[in-house]
Formats: sequence, structure tokens, C-alpha cells
Amino acid sequence: MMFKVTTRNVSRQTFERSLQVTPELIDRLGLEKELEGHHGCVNCLEWNEKGTLLASGSDDVQVIIWDPFHHKSLTTLRTRHEGNIFSVKFLPNSNDSILVSGAADCKIHVHDLNQGETTHDFGCHSGRVKRLAVAPNVPFMFWSAAEDGAIIAAEDGAIMQHDLRTPETSKTNPKNVLINLNAHMGGNAEAKCIAINPVRPEQIAVGANDPYVRLYDRRKLSCKAMKMPEETNGRTLWDSPSNSIQYHPDDFAMPQDSVHYFIAGHLPQKQKDYKKRYRTLASTYLTFSPDGTELLVNLGGEQIYLFDVNSQRKAEKFDISMILAQNGVVKEATCTNGFSVHKNGTTNGVANGVQAAAAAVMKAELEVEAKYRSVKRHKLDSKGLPQAVELLKKKANSYFEKEHYSKAIYLYNQAIARASNSSVLFGNRAAAYMKRKWDGDLYAALRDCHSALQLDPNHLKAHFRLARCLYELSWPQEAYDCLQQFKNKFPDYAKSNACEALDKDIKAAISTNTDEKDPDNSVDPQAAMRKKSFPISDQEKLWREAAFDHESRFCGHCNTTTDIKEANYFGSNGQYIVAGSDDGSFFIWEKNTTNIVRVLKGDDSIVNCLQPHPSHCLLATSGIDPVVRLWSPLAEDGSKNEREIDNSDDAALANQKRMNADPLEVMLMNMGYRITGVFDVDEEEEQRGDQGVNCRPS
Repeated sequence: MMFKVTTRNVSRQTFERSLQVTPELIDRLGLEKELEGHHGCVNCLEWNEKGTLLASGSDDVQVIIWDPFHHKSLTTLRTRHEGNIFSVKFLPNSNDSILVSGAADCKIHVHDLNQGETTHDFGCHSGRVKRLAVAPNVPFMFWSAAEDGAIIAAEDGAIMQHDLRTPETSKTNPKNVLINLNAHMGGNAEAKCIAINPVRPEQIAVGANDPYVRLYDRRKLSCKAMKMPEETNGRTLWDSPSNSIQYHPDDFAMPQDSVHYFIAGHLPQKQKDYKKRYRTLASTYLTFSPDGTELLVNLGGEQIYLFDVNSQRKAEKFDISMILAQNGVVKEATCTNGFSVHKNGTTNGVANGVQAAAAAVMKAELEVEAKYRSVKRHKLDSKGLPQAVELLKKKANSYFEKEHYSKAIYLYNQAIARASNSSVLFGNRAAAYMKRKWDGDLYAALRDCHSALQLDPNHLKAHFRLARCLYELSWPQEAYDCLQQFKNKFPDYAKSNACEALDKDIKAAISTNTDEKDPDNSVDPQAAMRKKSFPISDQEKLWREAAFDHESRFCGHCNTTTDIKEANYFGSNGQYIVAGSDDGSFFIWEKNTTNIVRVLKGDDSIVNCLQPHPSHCLLATSGIDPVVRLWSPLAEDGSKNEREIDNSDDAALANQKRMNADPLEVMLMNMGYRITGVFDVDEEEEQRGDQGVNCRPS
């Protein structure tokens, strides 16, 4: 009897959660209520497991526990913190009675909500505690991530493991350091965010002040001690004199297979360009998908990226050495024209200085197979696309011709989601990406060219576009190899103006391409002023070289002003992605197509936090305003949603301009000045008299 009841309950819960978030509910999403009670920016939100309580932490060093369904506060904790609260977490299996908070005063407090008192103080971090993490069904334990001691020139960048059964009370020599990023990143490390896989709690993801995301296996790690700066003469860590921690990287050496790195494939090369433009790339938030197979990362200074934890893919460039595969020198599963059709893409390696003889071998040995595949592909294409997909393609082509590239990409995304075996769709979307040129678009175009060529090795335009993408991504040698192969394969086009012009540009880039200093080893001048910097470790270099590429990305928001901006899954199956923006709005993307489906005004300045309810179509958001906002489907009464941004394309374009604007212009705009021409979208916006945001960075 108990089994039947349990099965019925599980089935009912599964059914309810499958309908938690649907397109119809997303279309009706609007502001339900503003929860007032804080007196400063609300920097963090956290639901309890059942969704009956919502906790919020603020610059006012208070934590408020809310009843979200009756829109009232239940408890206000006047914590002992002396700095902005950045993270709050309910401890699992505590009946929602134990809450942990971390703040800018480098402290962590554990609160007993039933007793209304603080039971534990942890002061072992020397930097601001930016994020806390807990693991489902792991009681008494939590993890913390802290920045470096920027204010006091002290080291941190540590991930610490805390166990309330054996609390670590030492402030000068903590023994609970699970990961020391400084030992590998070179002494300037800041741990910005942390997450535990809800399905595999041994996996811990860490985001830092670089574009790499690290996924550790806790089973292969052990806690160690790390010397911290001591307090002197009663001064706190905030105002103590500069102290440099001396340690040897070997003290924090880890098994090589204890961690995997992830990064968008173009960023290692483009990182130095961002540094020249004073753009900082740092993970501001990361989270696992509900099923634990994906890792979503909000990368400050860039876009939102989704990584597949299990099916890890390598970055894609162009590897002409793959042509020898058919000759038995290299054996891939299947490869044609230098492109691996393995799901992980091509390797990072490139054979430089390939002789003309090798090119001739490639041409001869692959000609028969290429013709066979071309005929086979032609037979597939001759069937035509489904009528609905064909209409999407034609409409997208029309937008492309009108230079409305974002609208074209939106439709190509929909078409590819329905017909992922069409080389034409991938080739057309690549062309649109190359024209739009938002951050990451060129690399997205490159990957689309690879997909088109894997489906149709004789896709002439995709092959030529690939060479151009490689050139514009500052991979001139790979671009040269790709273009040489293009000439061999399509000799009738080798003398075209476009081909000769690109060939000239590539050769000029190769001749002037000097070995610049590795951006990963470059020293941040401001950090060098604060403390001694060390080169990255040999282990770190190997981990970075083996980094895996992203699966998809989400564009439209702007994440440059604050370093606590979140991105989260919305829906029990993670079917939507939500994130806030510097323009005061928050974006909702459809995960499958990566298309923007809604943009809503969530704050007068900046939206930082978005936490979906665990089982209802209910979203809690916060930012610079001292309120918590609850969003749910509104009644269908025909009234206009005043919070909705009507033109998401314009909003996304303005945010791209914002991210690439001069830092001085952004600073002036954040102070309330309107910089004409930088973020303007259309005359209608100017007539509305929109003002620049006046916000305070966290």
C-alpha cells in the first residue's frame, strides 16, 4: 500500500513539474510583488528546498527570511557582518533552521533561525567571501569561495570546506583549504563563484578572475593548511598592512585528472585583445543543470556559456594534419577535407609548413570519397527541407539581405533546431554571425562552417568562410592552411578577387605575427602593485591546454559593472535560461534555440540575482534597488505588461555596444551622464528621455 502511494506521489510530482514552466506561462510572466524591508542593494537570494521560504542578503548586513506566498517577512537577522552580504545558503537536512552567510568582511556566519542567534563564526578567509555552496543530502557541510585580499594585499583565492561537526577556528593557519587557486594561477587568483553538482556532489565547479571554468572531483582532493596574514595590534584584515604569503606550488599540487577546465574556444586567443581594451573576463556565477549534465556560466565582460559536463568537446580551428588520416598515418573515426566529424570536433593541433606534396596527396586520396559524399549529400538535399523549415529559411534570408542579422540568426536558430542535418542552414547562419560580429560571433561562425562541411564536404562557401573566420580570429597559420586546401579543392575560384585578397591578408598577418607574451602569464599591473606575482604553474598550463569547449551561448545581456551577476536555469527540465543585465532588465532565453523570448525591466539600475522557485513558475530577482521582486504569470485580462521591453533586438544591441564601449564612457554613464551615440538605439528611446543608470558596483 505504501509503495502504491509513493509511486502515485512521484508520478504526480513529475507531472506537476513538467508543467512548471511552459511557453504560455513565460509569455504571461510579470511582476507579482515587491518585497520591501532592506536598506541597501540586495546581493543574494536563496530558496529553501521546498520553496516555502526565501532568504535575501543585502549591503545593509541584514538577512531577511520571507514568506513568498503571503508577501511578508518572517525574520530579520541583524548579522554580525561588517561588510556587504554576498551569499546565503540553507543547510540541507536542517529543517530550514540553519542558514549560512558570507560577506565582504571576509567572514562566514552560521545562524540558527529557531534560536535567533549566530552559532558559528568563520574568519579564516582573507578576501571577500563571494559565494557559498551546499550539496543536497550532505548535512553539516558547506563550501566557500573568496577573492584575493585586494584591500589588504593579502592572498586568498581559496576554496574552503567547512564541517560544523569539526569547526575550524584558526584565523592564521586554516587547515580546511580544499583548493588554492593562487598556487597555480600565479598569485593573483580570485575565486568568484562556486557550485556543487546536485546529482553528483563529488563534482565542484569554480569560477575565477579569468575566462576558465574549473570542474574538480572532490574525491581526489584533500584539505590542506595555508598560512594567512595575522592580525596585528587589534587591526582587522581590512586595514592591516601588506603581507605576502610565501608558499610553494607543490604544497597544493593535485592529481592531473582531478580537474577539467572549460573555456569558450576563442577566448584564449582573444583574451589579450580584451586586456588591451581594459575588459576583465571573470566568471560571476555558475550553476549545474537540474540533471547535473550541464554547467552554465555567466562570464563577466563576455557572454553566457553552457558546457556539457559529460560529452566534452575540444575547441575547433583547422587541422590540416587530418588529411593524412586516409593514408594510415593518423586514424580518426571519419574525416574529410581536414575536418573531423567526431562529435568533439577537431583537435587544437596544427601542422605548420605542410609541403605542397602533402596537399597533392590530400587532394588525390580524398577526391573519390569527397565525390561519393557529395552525391550522397545531394540525394539528401534533393528531398528538400520540411515546408515549415523552408519558410523559416526564406524569411531569415530576407532579413539577412536587409542587414537585420539578429533577426536572421533568430530564425536560423529555429530552423536548425528542427532540421539539424542541413548544411545550408549552418552555412547561412555562419554568414549572419560574420556580419553581426558580436562578441563570440566569429567563433560561432567558425563552428557553423565546421558543421556545414561535416554535412557537405563540398560546401564551397562554408570552406571559404572558415578561412576568413580563422584569419579574423587571429589564427593566421590555420587560415593559410585552410585557404590552401580551398584552392586545391576549388581551383576555379583560386584566382577570384575575394580569394586573392584574403590570401594577401593572411600572408601579411603571418609575416607580422610575432610571438607575443602569453596573456595567461601576463601580470596585472594593479595586482603587481599590491603583491608579488608568480608565473602560472606547469600543471595549470597543462590543464588550460586541455580545456574543453562550450556547447552553446546566450547573448543579449550586459555583464560588466558588477561581479555578482547570476545566470540560472528556469524550469524543472532547465528549458529556459535567465540572467540580469547592466541596463536594469533581465533576459529569458529558450535553451534549445538560444533565442531571446522575453526581456523584462527588473531594476532601476542593474539586475544581479535571479533565483527560480524549485517547483512553481515563480522567479525572485534583485539588484541595486533595496527590494526583492517576485515574478509569476499574470492574469490574461488584456492589460499591457508595463515591465516588458518591447524590442528585444534593440535592447540586446545596446548591451553589446555597452560591453564594448570605452571604460570612461561607461563610468560616466553609470554616474548618471548620458553619452550620446554610444548606447543610442533609435530616436524613440531618446524621445522617452531614458537616463543612464546610477549604480554602485559590488
